[in-house]
Amino acid sequence: MSAVFDTAPAATATTPLALLPVAGRIGAEVRGVQLTGDLDPATFQAIQRALDRHKVLFFRGQHHLTDTSQQDFARLWGEVVPHPTVPSRDGTHILELDSQHGGRANSWHTDVTFDVAYPKLSVLRSVVVPQHGGDTVWANTATAYDDLPAPLRALAETLWAVHGNDYDYAATRVKAHDDKGLRRYREVFTSRLIQAEHPLVRVHPRTGERTLVAGHFVKRFVGHSSLDSANLLSVFQRHITRLENTVRWRWSEGDVAIWDNQATQHYAIDDYGDQHRVMRRVTVAGDAPVAVDGTPSRVHTA
Repeated sequence: MSAVFDTAPAATATTPLALLPVAGRIGAEVRGVQLTGDLDPATFQAIQRALDRHKVLFFRGQHHLTDTSQQDFARLWGEVVPHPTVPSRDGTHILELDSQHGGRANSWHTDVTFDVAYPKLSVLRSVVVPQHGGDTVWANTATAYDDLPAPLRALAETLWAVHGNDYDYAATRVKAHDDKGLRRYREVFTSRLIQAEHPLVRVHPRTGERTLVAGHFVKRFVGHSSLDSANLLSVFQRHITRLENTVRWRWSEGDVAIWDNQATQHYAIDDYGDQHRVMRRVTVAGDAPVAVDGTPSRVHTA
């Protein structure tokens, strides 16, 4: 695989960035960069341009990062925010995804879309990696929109969906057969129910691309029955997650992935049994999505 160099001029300098595309439509590995909170502006701007283009970037060998320095790097992108329903690690805004404590996400989603202004970006650091399994897959929701047949694209631009945190992959979950535990989990989680209404098609605030806002937090489409909503969602999800629209990453300890949460979905594959897997995620505040007609997302209060 040959390297691609991003040589577009930055605000103050030109910084070539060694990029190795991982898949055809999404994902690139960045080499020769050590992530810190004091990256020089030209390098940071080159990374930002690369993220706009590739949607998810991978950095190997970032063993120097700690919880503090991971957050410091994330702050270069904006305000670091905690997960709204799951406690952070002590003294941080870091969400720890520990397979031994419910941190398994075995379905397609965009992070925290039950919030009106859900995060624009996530920085994920691998801490403990299983010997096999535990890969993560990302999908490009911009190319998914572009690939829609014209009639489906026109329909998508009219649809709004209710997103809710009724299903949150990061919270501690119990097995379905544990009726007492499951009932208690639902009581605790729904006492803090958060819901938002988002357009199915949003306009990306940086690139101007149109992207699809879907995933497992979608409960139903506004004005449509539960059955029709499920059928509609399955149609658009299939377009998002077509194999040619995805990239799969095999983790090593010390790897970092950064993804544009406004233009992707992802899926952490739960195929590693009782092996231990620990990831630590920092998210950066985003703005409320805006539909193609300029209408912003809103809190769902029904």
